Amino acid sequence: MFYEFRQYTTLPGKRAEWVKFMESVIIPFQVSKGMIVVGSFVDEEDENTYYWTRRFKNEKERERLYKNVYESDEWKDTIAPRVGEMLDRKKTVVKRIVPTPRSIIQ
Repeated sequence: MFYEFRQYTTLPGKRAEWVKFMESVIIPFQVSKGMIVVGSFVDEEDENTYYWTRRFKNEKERERLYKNVYESDEWKDTIAPRVGEMLDRKKTVVKRIVPTPRSIIQ
């Protein structure tokens, strides 16, 4: 099992709009396709930073879920075009992290 930790930089003044879009559109859509979204967060000190985390059993599951989400017509035609209106995509950071044996999120 591993987690995908994502850090996004919103365009100036767009974080609140981005959070609303994530929580009302992106997260529900991805969950409906089988994604496990563990958390969604804003940075206390940087008004343009947003984080979220997803969990995967293994690489095969991640590949299947990515295909279900990112190759769907709804993602390509409806959701993805809006992302660029709110995020600076060049600053996106994606990390794969694995819990240590004593981590409470296993």
